[in-house]
Amino acid sequence: MIQFRPHHFMCTLGFVGKGYSESFVQNFSLIADQLRNSPDGDHTPILVTSTTDSICAPCPNRNGESCTTETKIKKLDDAHAEILKLKTGMQLTWGEAKKRIQQSMTDEKFSDACSPCAWKSLGVCQNALTELRKKT
Repeated sequence: MIQFRPHHFMCTLGFVGKGYSESFVQNFSLIADQLRNSPDGDHTPILVTSTTDSICAPCPNRNGESCTTETKIKKLDDAHAEILKLKTGMQLTWGEAKKRIQQSMTDEKFSDACSPCAWKSLGVCQNALTELRKKT
């Protein structure tokens, strides 16, 4: 089963093949492709975790079950968990997660929740959020 920290739901929506290392990008690409492009992607179960997850596995910033930038990551996780109403141990499908993002993640909430993220300035997550909303 795929495991996600709360902020990785939004990251997966906007992922475009950039990352911290080649192995990180390869791993994240496989996960994102499975969820976003496979016929059963929306039905894939995801377990919410408060520690390193399936995306973090090969990350060079991983430090056991936490991150070398854990303070920043916890802030991202807490904000996303509140907006998307996620709790550690909760299980939902990728389709359900997208519905939560679509219904709950406003531009203002996105701006606030993702403010600590170094990738935010690329605009890919904002674009993905805009595209997701068009599907309503």
